[in-house]
Amino acid sequence: MVPIMSLWAPILLAAVLVFLASSILHMVLPYHRSDFRRVESEDALMDSLRKLGVGPGNYMMPHAASPSAMKDPAFLEKKKRGPVAVLTVMRDPSMGVSLAQWFVYCVVVSVFAAYIAGRALGPGAEYLGVFRFAGATAFGAYGLALWQNSIWYKIAWSTTLKSNVDSLIYGLLTGGAFGWLWPA
Repeated sequence: MVPIMSLWAPILLAAVLVFLASSILHMVLPYHRSDFRRVESEDALMDSLRKLGVGPGNYMMPHAASPSAMKDPAFLEKKKRGPVAVLTVMRDPSMGVSLAQWFVYCVVVSVFAAYIAGRALGPGAEYLGVFRFAGATAFGAYGLALWQNSIWYKIAWSTTLKSNVDSLIYGLLTGGAFGWLWPA
């Protein structure tokens, strides 16, 4: 067993490596540019949402307030007529705040990878064993929870799978950082 406090260096290195890799994957490489589609009448839709006073939040349309309301003929007719939509409305998002939150999340994932690897392995563990525990933990944390968004909220599976490729890269970087800096 390795105490988590003795793993601060790989925790921080993994977080920095993932942060940098995600910047490259999302800002330099083009494969995430198709994750969101453009509404042809974007200005009209945005004007309508402003006029209706739709504030920041998550919305589902049509909305049923209870399981019994899902059987209401009016609800069923709205659903049949469509469109059925999940909508997230945001204030003007601050890139700086989002990047800071992402980095904190990277640190949290690395802490969990450290905890699991540190409980499973002792000091002087072989690189590959450390790599497997930390990398698999990081991959699971970064990627597997995204699947529920495709299952329940119909995020395109292609978007989820692309993000899982990113998660694999993040897991490999995390595993590498931990394997390299694992205490003797």
